[in-house]
Amino acid sequence: MKVKFFSACSLAAVVAISAFAQPSYEAAPPSRSPVKDANLRLQQYHARVDEVIQWRAATGVKPGELIGDMSTIGAKLVLRQDIDLVNRSVITLMKDPSGSGPFWMFPVVSVAYLGQDQLSAEAKQSIRDALRTGIQIRGDTENHWAMYYTSLYLLAQLYPNEPGTTWYNGKSSEENLQDARAYLLQWMDWTTTVGQGEFNCTHYIGEYAIPMLQLATWAKDPAMRQRGKMMLDWIFADYISNSLNGVLRGANARTDDNSLIERWNSLSTFFNWLLVGNVPPTASYGSWGNYFALIAKNYELPEVIYLIGVDRGGDTLQTALKRSRRRWRFSDVWAMPVYKTDYLRQDYAVGSFQGGLADPIQSHVWDVTWDVADPRGAHNTMFSMHPISSGQDMQTYFTELPDQMIKGVAKEGKPSYDQPDKLLGSSRFEQVFQDLDTVVALYNIPEGTRFPHINGFFSRHLKNLTVDKSGWIFAQGGNTYLAYRPLAAYTLEPLVKYKSMWTGERDTSVATDQRLLSPHLKNGTIVQAASASEFKSFDEFKAAINALPLEFKLEPVPTVKFKTLRGKTVVCTYGEIPKIDGKKVDYAKWKLFAGPYLNAEKDSRKLTITHGKLERVLDFNTVTVTDRVKE
Repeated sequence: MKVKFFSACSLAAVVAISAFAQPSYEAAPPSRSPVKDANLRLQQYHARVDEVIQWRAATGVKPGELIGDMSTIGAKLVLRQDIDLVNRSVITLMKDPSGSGPFWMFPVVSVAYLGQDQLSAEAKQSIRDALRTGIQIRGDTENHWAMYYTSLYLLAQLYPNEPGTTWYNGKSSEENLQDARAYLLQWMDWTTTVGQGEFNCTHYIGEYAIPMLQLATWAKDPAMRQRGKMMLDWIFADYISNSLNGVLRGANARTDDNSLIERWNSLSTFFNWLLVGNVPPTASYGSWGNYFALIAKNYELPEVIYLIGVDRGGDTLQTALKRSRRRWRFSDVWAMPVYKTDYLRQDYAVGSFQGGLADPIQSHVWDVTWDVADPRGAHNTMFSMHPISSGQDMQTYFTELPDQMIKGVAKEGKPSYDQPDKLLGSSRFEQVFQDLDTVVALYNIPEGTRFPHINGFFSRHLKNLTVDKSGWIFAQGGNTYLAYRPLAAYTLEPLVKYKSMWTGERDTSVATDQRLLSPHLKNGTIVQAASASEFKSFDEFKAAINALPLEFKLEPVPTVKFKTLRGKTVVCTYGEIPKIDGKKVDYAKWKLFAGPYLNAEKDSRKLTITHGKLERVLDFNTVTVTDRVKE
């Protein structure tokens, strides 16, 4: 559970400055066409970096006041501006460093390294003293540890050969350096052998990208610098290959209530804007994005990854192996394997994993997301889920006191967890299978479960929403036709989104989306998507769906047999392995990555990134990067 960064004042400052004009945020959507000239592409990238830094330096300061935000201090250091004000601000901020952990440490790393030749001796000493007096909590999640140990590594490197009495944890500089190095190598090994746990996160991408860029920029050990750069390539190749014109979609290990619905409105979009340039940035550049921008010119997205983001060329099917959050109780395995599928077309994308309890609070199991010309404010997605609230589920993944878990999480920016109309989270009682642009989601909910129903999301931006007598619900999103088949009775209810994630306040001032509420323990959803261009009319699409053979039953467990629009016969029975055309899906043969763009064997520590004739091979066995052009 996330530790608050600095103070309520600095958080308020971040929110307040979002009202100031940002050039790209308020401009028309950028071109989606590839920039073929490498020099021009680099110039445009640097211009976007400069835009962020200059905006941050200009909007983070109030006349007559000290700077209360470390990213503004970092921007001032990059621009070499107002150094006296920077020094006084650093000294003040370092007076209360306690209890902040990784969210305090990585901003301090930025300022300490950027200020090596600019900060006064007093300001530098205030940072060093803060690392002795303020107890830094490591945190309990994968992103916490990536930030914590990268920060510890770089800070121990910056202050070498010092005894444990000068550090908050009582360990010497060398001990801290070795501890941090050991964890970072272990995390990289897990990611490159069995998959990342916090995969494709809409916001937590920053908590990996920033520390890896810091490592690639400031580590003195050439091998650690190389590993940091390679991890950036690995993470961004994964993210960008899962984006639809700059917007991350499909399954997420962790997301939030707002970006779950407005897919564009997340930090991941900032990175697509900054690195690829094919989508508008979010307000305040995602907030955390300001820290990445400070040293972003030390990293350039490889051409092969850039082209994956802007030049798809046709329909693509990518699969990937990931893992759940670390399990502490009620499990015989330390993490659940996650089998992820992504199918992308010009007009829409479908993504999923197999269901089950990957993360009890913030995971998102599946969706169909359609393309829109301008994604700002668009609720361009459709899905269903089981909104379970469970102390046992939380105890599986968290180590806090059990009686405070559910109450506590709602106060930490995750207010929906114990709400019946929530749309966020995974469930032990959900099983999902995807074949191209068909999804079958089955639910077998025990009696007595808190929130014994399923929720489906229907955007207010859908057109031609039609409840057909056949049982199918038809709609159109952008240039995408959608068919949604509930397997049990339901009602459509207004859904009011959250205005504030920290207070839990709902926003009643806007038109509502709809929640499909189906209060039945044995349940299911079938969704079939198609491009409008495949049919002469919407009516022809509806007729085609109604003509598809469909059999299902809910007792003793939900079972579906469905011939998809693509001619496959899918058979899904809750608790059993799905079948396609009579053949069981072989999860044992699932690769770390498989598809036209990313390919890697499980346990290989080696990823091949491909676009056309271009290939880039990241080999963590030899810590090498190989670029080649295929014949």
